[in-house]
This record gives sequence, structure tokens and C-alpha cells, in this order.
Amino acid sequence: MQKNYLNIVMVEPEIPQNTGNVARLCACVGAKLFLCGRLGFSMSNKYLKRSGLDYWDKVEIEHIISFDELTKNFPQNENNYYFFTTKAKKLYTDIKYQRGDFLVFGPETRGLSDDILKKYEKNLVTIPMRKETRSLNLSNSIAIGAYEAVRQFGHLGE
Repeated sequence: MQKNYLNIVMVEPEIPQNTGNVARLCACVGAKLFLCGRLGFSMSNKYLKRSGLDYWDKVEIEHIISFDELTKNFPQNENNYYFFTTKAKKLYTDIKYQRGDFLVFGPETRGLSDDILKKYEKNLVTIPMRKETRSLNLSNSIAIGAYEAVRQFGHLGE
């Protein structure tokens, strides 16, 4: 199985505009987008389509039934998974990203489940922010993580 350049995983995304923005980002950097679990919108949603602009034919998107199904299809012993959460201490910049890594992000209103956070606690990373703030916008967080990996790779995916 050929490794993708970079894999972005959105677990149960809720807001179509965020997903459209992320699809556009993936097209721009050459990443594959995985949408895991129940979506909070239809893939024909006009806001989703509008926020992705005319990049839909330039991005590979795969909808997977669940996060567990994703990890069965792409076992951790072959690929690295990094889970972005406000509940981590390790910074996303402390990671040495490799081609084929999976950057995993939870739903906008609740983040990744406690089950995922406990199971993968060694792979949790965070983006620093001021203590009096709760979280960044999901599509902004994904862009930050993706571009750190791209910066470390030294090139964009083709």
C-alpha cells in the first residue's frame, strides 16, 4: 500500500464550512482528507461546496464509517497518528513528522472523545494559546498542523 504524502483526519465534523476549507487546504498541500464517522451535514451542502471553491477535483477525500475502521485500514505500526487537542502538554512543533502521518482532529463542539485521548495519550499534541481562550477554529488548527508538517518535509505533495 502506497503511503499518502500527508493524511488529515476529521472525526465527525459538524460545520460544513470548516470541512470545505480543509478540503481546499488539502488540495493546496497535496494531503488526503479522511472524514470519519457521522457528518453533521450532507456532502451536497451548499456551504461546504462554496467554501471548497473549485478545488474539489484536486483533493482526495475518503469517508470512513468510524475512526476504528480507519486505524484497521491503516495500522499504527505502518503510519504515525497525531491527535490535536487542547488537553495535551506536548506541542505540535515537538513532533518530527514523516510522510504518511495522520493528523487527527475532533468535532468542532467537543473535540476528540475521551476514549481516543486515553488510547493514544502518547500521541496527543496541542497548539499553544492563551489560557483565557477555549480553542481555535477547527480549520485554522488543521492548517497550522498541516503546514508544520509541510515545513518539515521541505516540499509540497505532488
